[in-house]
Amino acid sequence: MSDREPVVALRQVIKRYGNFTAVEPMDLNVEPGAFVTLLGPSGCGKTTTLRMVAGLAAPSGGDILIKGSRVNEVPIHKRNLGIVFQNYALFPHKNIFDNVAFGLKYRKVPKAEIAERVARALELVQLPQMADRFPNQLSGGQQQRIALARAIVVEPDVLLLDEPLSALDANLREDMRVELKKIQHQLGITTIFVTHDQSEALAMSDKIVVMNKGRIEQEGSPEEVYARPRSEFVARFLGNSNLLDGTITAHNGSSLSVEVGGLGQVEADANGAAVPQDGQPVRLVVRAEKLHLSTEPSGEPGATRMNGRVDTVDYQGQAARYFVTVGAHSLQVINPIDSRPFAEGAEVCVHVRPRDIVLLTPEA
Repeated sequence: MSDREPVVALRQVIKRYGNFTAVEPMDLNVEPGAFVTLLGPSGCGKTTTLRMVAGLAAPSGGDILIKGSRVNEVPIHKRNLGIVFQNYALFPHKNIFDNVAFGLKYRKVPKAEIAERVARALELVQLPQMADRFPNQLSGGQQQRIALARAIVVEPDVLLLDEPLSALDANLREDMRVELKKIQHQLGITTIFVTHDQSEALAMSDKIVVMNKGRIEQEGSPEEVYARPRSEFVARFLGNSNLLDGTITAHNGSSLSVEVGGLGQVEADANGAAVPQDGQPVRLVVRAEKLHLSTEPSGEPGATRMNGRVDTVDYQGQAARYFVTVGAHSLQVINPIDSRPFAEGAEVCVHVRPRDIVLLTPEA
């Protein structure tokens, strides 16, 4: 296997349960050392995909390759994987040393090497003094770290993570996602992570694979997927977006004018999208944080400016989410707060730059 070949490759992999198709024919490459996240709502097929890679579910068609070898019929214990589940699945009757060492004993690793590797794994997850304790003596965050240590101690080809942070409280979750990404980067281990949490996916991933109804909607870097959604589903699922339907009225090189019913004329950049001809309908996506509120009509040259009224303020600490009525539309706007948020009922000017508007392609 060369350094350029994917560690995990799915080739037209499909999964059916009777007449129900859980995963549509799917192609996916996971590059060496990459942190790839399968992101989507419940029932979208992300966990089923992970289970097929793990060997816990058999594909109904297609091929699964790990390090260039087809593994469709290879049982889970022969795939050299590290797996961390949502509930951690620690053995309650075994101490932490034996929990972490379980996979090594199964592989008949010599005792001296087991002790050395377990100590190294516990050091890596910052719990070196916990070897003699039992799972019920640990906090949820500590149990999560032990489950991770057990997964990485076998030096797997691929680390599979099935919503491992979902049982933790919000603050601990944020801390653990930083630690998990740090450990993954330190080890350089190829990782597939499943979550429905967009903030986790954006913060941790090298590549995000957005899934919906058993198929891939879009894949790319967090920046690509967030800033340039290719479908209405992706635009709505990641972040807070305003979707506006309009008609193209004029082209000017790479920029265009769009008439949005009940809103007026909006200037947008094509940004490489396939743009319909004048008079054709188009859908615009504007992220809530790309709209800017002010009390002054003046702004950046070329930006569209619209008058509006603040209807609702959702105070979020360092920022506020506003629902602003502009013409016949209610727009979501997220802006940082310098001193205090705009009050409900305030008359404001809404600014949006052409480059901050995304055009969905006709087939999206």
